[in-house]
Amino acid sequence: MRVTVRFYESQIMAALNYNHLRYFHAVAHAGSLTRAAQQLNLSQSALSVQLKALEAQLGHALFEREARRMSLTEAGKIALDYADTVFAAGDALQSTLAGRVRLDQQVLRIGALPTLSRNFQAEFIAPLIGRRDVELVMLSGTIRDLLAQLEAHELDVVLANQPPRGVVAPDIVSRRIAQQPVGLVGPPGLIHRPLNFPHDLAKLPVLLPARGLDIRTAFDQLLDQAGIQPIILAEVDDMAMLRLLARSSDALTLVPPIVVKDELAAGTLVEMFTIPGLTEEFHAITQRRRFPNPLLAELLEA
Repeated sequence: MRVTVRFYESQIMAALNYNHLRYFHAVAHAGSLTRAAQQLNLSQSALSVQLKALEAQLGHALFEREARRMSLTEAGKIALDYADTVFAAGDALQSTLAGRVRLDQQVLRIGALPTLSRNFQAEFIAPLIGRRDVELVMLSGTIRDLLAQLEAHELDVVLANQPPRGVVAPDIVSRRIAQQPVGLVGPPGLIHRPLNFPHDLAKLPVLLPARGLDIRTAFDQLLDQAGIQPIILAEVDDMAMLRLLARSSDALTLVPPIVVKDELAAGTLVEMFTIPGLTEEFHAITQRRRFPNPLLAELLEA
């Protein structure tokens, strides 16, 4: 008989019981003891005992018991991530022995507003790109939907170009992680002299970010103060679309340089004017958690 003894901080820790983990995995995905017990062909009482044993071993409650449904706690959601990985790896092992399956892959879930530059997002996640032990999940949506997913522990961070407004949960934290100047770009040859801002905007067409964004509000205020009525060709709430329009239109476009950095480098667009005092902020919105995702800490430190 082989006995394995593990020591940690002078305490003996039992190896994880994977039968318990399998039962937890089934209940978490079924959403109730009743359905999971039927799938596993076990009694509810026996299944409940197995779950309590796993919670006792891990030292954390994995479920919040409600009337007819069981919802995962924060520790439960983290445990489910690991359980999904473990059992997916087991399935892969059965189907193929040709490749090496990693059991330590971590998942980072990022939400971003469509108004946020794709180039900025790419630079933010760059330290993790190419790592075989990391799976990145990137989602977009409205700030309301993304914050709801953050509070439900379905996202680890929300990237935005302004902090959340209005009433938000007290454990939601917004951290400014970058700041960029904002200016007007356009195709080469649009004008053959330095741009006279803001007066030239009375006769040159412009492409603008949608109303409600901080940079658009500040831009409108500058033109109002000068008594300038701009010729607006389009107002766009998606920075990727604004970038496409900037490349194909004979117009000025209001953007942070990072949005069109490839076009500026290639010379298909040129910076016409950098607007003094006008900047675009980039924020990482997170939730205070007992078990923060260590991958997120790597990105924020970088």
